[in-house]
Amino acid sequence: METNIMLGNYPDVFKAGAVFMGVPHSCFAGEADYIPSPGASDCASGRISKTPQQWGDLVRAAYPGYTGARPRVQLWHGTNDNLVYYATLQQEIDQWTNVFGLSQTPTSTDTPQANWNRRRYADTAGTVKVEAYSIQGAGHSLPMSGMAAAAIQFFGLTDTGSTSTPTPPAGACRVAYTPTTWNNGFTAAVTIANTGTATVNGWTLTWTWPGNQQITNTWNATITQQGTQVTARNATYNGTIAAGATTAFGFQGTYSGVNTAPAQFALNGTACTETS
Repeated sequence: METNIMLGNYPDVFKAGAVFMGVPHSCFAGEADYIPSPGASDCASGRISKTPQQWGDLVRAAYPGYTGARPRVQLWHGTNDNLVYYATLQQEIDQWTNVFGLSQTPTSTDTPQANWNRRRYADTAGTVKVEAYSIQGAGHSLPMSGMAAAAIQFFGLTDTGSTSTPTPPAGACRVAYTPTTWNNGFTAAVTIANTGTATVNGWTLTWTWPGNQQITNTWNATITQQGTQVTARNATYNGTIAAGATTAFGFQGTYSGVNTAPAQFALNGTACTETS
């Protein structure tokens, strides 16, 4: 439940979240409805009736005026949950697909393993923004074995990079590099903008460190480093950058001396202009 709240209240902080046995954002009207007894709560029993637009409006109202990227959402629920009823899963789907401007009809369905039924909701670029797992026969007992691994995979933290051959951008690119530095450590946010005229299908961003920076942790990309040479490759879910669109990733690192920013980035071999 708290995951839905955090993703809705702080979309500028989180990139993705996995919700196990939750209810929609702003489902509980107040403490009076938060009753830990089967069937007693209107919210937890799925008895609150709202349209996808109304559910979505509750999320948008949590951060009025926010127009940035929204965290991707993974939802899990057991079909036999008798405390937080299974009906709340569809309410969550209605809410988040509306927030992303997607249809409530999944773009794909499958069974990743026995008793796991998955529905996926992707945007026009093919990026899965919402996915929902119905666990047949499960009660109020999630997560179970294998589910944490599936969540980590959804976050892109186990990706080994695209196996397809990247296509160079048709035109120009722009990279915004924003570091946050402290004593001997730093994080950096990197945004790639495709300022060309054609979609980039699969991307590799390269740069050279001007100092002794060493990357220790990454998100939304797979990064390898040899000496001062760094190569970042897309995750499975963000390899497409439409003309005029952007994608972002980040990393954590260490350094000594001065943490000077790279002088040049290249996207699929094409030099990019850099902004701060």
